[in-house]
Amino acid sequence: MDTEMQRRIEATVVEILKEADMEAATEYKVRTMAAEKLGIDLSLPERKRFVRGVVESFLLSRTNEEVERREEQPQGNEREEEEKEEEEEEEEEEENTKGGRGRKKEYDDDGDLIICRLSTKRRVTLQEFRGKMLVSIREFYEKDGKQLPSSKGISLTVDQWEAFRDAVPSIEDAIKKLEGSD
Repeated sequence: MDTEMQRRIEATVVEILKEADMEAATEYKVRTMAAEKLGIDLSLPERKRFVRGVVESFLLSRTNEEVERREEQPQGNEREEEEKEEEEEEEEEEENTKGGRGRKKEYDDDGDLIICRLSTKRRVTLQEFRGKMLVSIREFYEKDGKQLPSSKGISLTVDQWEAFRDAVPSIEDAIKKLEGSD
């Protein structure tokens, strides 16, 4: 993708984000609107990653602007509370930038966020599919130097993931009981 194309995409995405309802906006919606405005396919992995980067930069700059505005305001006890909030936000930003646990965010060839690698062939990814966010736990295989997803695995909607996450303590208890009965 050439520099001129990147400039056009970035300008269009930022324009959409400035006008968007940030409570309802998703990366997918922004990318779709930008694709329509520009008349180009933005679902290609390279372009998808680029749009994701523009969205993340925009959100980060907005957060920084809000922090600066708050710094210009109250003093005294409120000021101490604000400083705590700012420190928490900075820590959160650092975690988001690093992808948590002190590591940098990693994306696969399709632009999906790799949350963690369970083994050399299995990983957990966060992906958008048909406008829905999915947590995918999948086995991968290599072909022509590329890691490709196999049919072995599961993709969970956010609601399904939350139900599973909430069940984890019960699963752990069951494992401990089974291990204890050997």
